[in-house]
Order: sequence, then structure tokens, then C-alpha cells
Amino acid sequence: MVMEDEAGTAAAGVSDAPGPDGEAARLRELAALFFRLGTTAFGGPAAHIAMMEDEVVRRRGWVTREAFLDMIGACNLIPGPNSTEMAIHIGHRRAGLAGSFVAGGAFIIPAAALTVAVAWAYVRYGAMPQVGGALYGVKPVIIAIIVQALWRLGRTAARTRIFAALTAASAAAAFAGLNEIALLLIAGLAAIGLHRIAQRRRMAGGGVLAALGALPALAAPAAAGAGVAVAAPFSLGALFLVFAKIGSVLFGSGYVLLAFLQTELVARRHWLTQSQLLDAVAVGQFTPGPLSCTATFIGYLLGRGSGAAVATAGIFAPAFFFVAVSGPLLPRIRRSATAGAFLDGVNAASFALMIVVTWQLGRAAIVDLPTIMIAALSAILLIAYRVNSVWLILAGGIAGAALTGMRF
Repeated sequence: MVMEDEAGTAAAGVSDAPGPDGEAARLRELAALFFRLGTTAFGGPAAHIAMMEDEVVRRRGWVTREAFLDMIGACNLIPGPNSTEMAIHIGHRRAGLAGSFVAGGAFIIPAAALTVAVAWAYVRYGAMPQVGGALYGVKPVIIAIIVQALWRLGRTAARTRIFAALTAASAAAAFAGLNEIALLLIAGLAAIGLHRIAQRRRMAGGGVLAALGALPALAAPAAAGAGVAVAAPFSLGALFLVFAKIGSVLFGSGYVLLAFLQTELVARRHWLTQSQLLDAVAVGQFTPGPLSCTATFIGYLLGRGSGAAVATAGIFAPAFFFVAVSGPLLPRIRRSATAGAFLDGVNAASFALMIVVTWQLGRAAIVDLPTIMIAALSAILLIAYRVNSVWLILAGGIAGAALTGMRF
């Protein structure tokens, strides 16, 4: 085994091609690879990361497997869309700061452009009966996809009795009205406290459960002070700030994005209906690239082309910042037991938010016996047989259009 200097380019996983020409070549390679991945990467963050590993570790040898795992660890410890952050990390390792922008931008742009095209068609034709019928069948499939993600992620988020209790308490607090950002912070701090108690071997079950039981009580002042939500005026500046805030606190699965969108845009500002939010999620599932391009669709609905650009910039800008900051700190972050405990707590709260928003969206999507059957069959195919979600969305749209046509 060859020992490499830690400061060397091999350890960093960067090509040793010298000079400006070598850098320009690396940038072109990054642009070509991640544009192709952004155009063809279906299946969610886990599938995207697997495709990146195959391309940059096994095929090209741009980074070592150990370096790739380090980047995955960093993405799990910072907020933002994981697969996009992986693209930014790889670009930074390959060609520095310019590489991070080239790789990240090339991965985002194809999905965002396709999403704008779909949004244009949705705005133009969305009210037509045949399109409405397709969406009638697609929405329960989306609920099944989210349930499948809950099934898979639940084993990690609630892997012990303590974290299962933390998840349950967080869900109760979310149902009671606790602000989602406050919930993530409180759950993370609670997990740090539980970790330190466990280290000192003074774990008292009743005390821990009592502390977790206080989470729903914290929601009471928020719920009491909320009153009746009033629609907020729309502006491009406000749209950017909403998505920048979401991108800055988006821990866990990309599906946690739904909880923030439900709270910020449906419940709080009344810029969207729940039906429109489900349609946006369907587009995010159907198009390749990051699920966060759901923001592009929503931005187009609210502000056409300018809104799409602003929302896309808002949701992804924090990812570039956090990767730039966390990259040099990666070794220290990975060794920190406190950071790991905080992330465990945040993941438990994120999972709880997913449960709550799935319940809320499910009530809007599953409205009769046909939608119940579509959702149930889709969940079985996803969980038991791992059928690609894109095919299920297509099948749901066809079934919805056919069922709607039979009624006329």
C-alpha cells in the first residue's frame, strides 16, 4: 500500500495535472459529468450519490473511497440537499472553488430547466380535465413514495428506544404547533444532553421520558400566539428569504423539505394550496436531479421565470456556503461525539416532521377508494419490490386519467 502525504494531491483525490490548462480541463470534465448526472439522475439522493461514487471513485479515480466517505459524512452533518452538496464537494476537491460552482451548477441547471418547462405546461394546461385526472392518480403515488422513505429512514432515526421516544415527542410537538426550526434545535440539544447522561452512566428512564414529554408543552405558547393565519403579501425578496431559510436548516432527507414548504407557504403565508404543493412534489419526483428543484416549480407558480430563478437560488445558495465552510473542518467534525449526537437528535426531529406533513398531505391526496387503492399498491411495490418511483408516477398518472375519463 502506498502511503501518501496528507497535503498531497493524491490524498485530496485531485488530479495532478499542472497549470491553467490542467485546471481548465478539470473544469470541463466536471461540467460534462455533472450536467449528464443532473439530466439522468433519477431516484433520490441515495441513488444520486451511488451514481457519483461509480463515476468519480470507480471509473475516474478522482477521489479515493475514503475521501468520498468523508464527504458523505460532512453532508450528513450540515444542512442542505445531500446529493447537491456531494457534487459541490467533489468539484471543490477536483478544481477548487471554481470547481465547486461548476459541479454544483451543472448538477442543478438541467433539473431546474426541465422543472421550469413542466411548470409552464402546468400553468397553461393544469386546469384541463385530462391533466387534472393525471394528477388525481399521481398524488396518492407521491404519498406512497414518502411513506416508503419513512419506512426506510425510521430504522435510523429511531434506532433506539430513546431516539424513538424523541421522535414521538417531536411529532407531538409538531402536531401541537411548535416552530419547525425551534423543534430541530431543541431535539438536537436534547440529544446532546442524553448522550452526556449516557456517558456518565446515570441514565434514568423516567427522567429522560419526562424531559422528552416537555417538548409538546413547549408548543403551547407558539400555538396559542399563532391565532388565525393571514395571507402574507408576495414578493420576490420574500420568496428568496423563505427558500434561503429552508436551505439553511434542511437536515435529513430531502422529504423534510415538504414539512418546511407546508408550514411556510401553505399554512403561514397562504401562497400555495396543499393540492399545489402535492403537484410540486410530484414534479420534483418525476424530474431528474435534486428533489429541492421542487422550489423551482413553486417559484414559477408564484412569480413565473423570475420567481423560478429566485427560488432556485435561495434553496441552493446555502449549500455552496456550508460546503465551503465545512470542507476544511471535516476531520474535526467527524471526530466530534457532540456533533454526532446533535445530528442524531436533528434527524429524529426531521423524521417526526416528515410524519406530520405526510399525514397532512395524505388527507388532501387520498380522498376516495380509488386513491386508497393506488396509494396502497404503490407502497407495496416500493417497499416490497423496490419498483422505480418514476414508473409508478407514470402509472399513477395514466390510471388517474383513465379513472377520471370513465366518470364522464
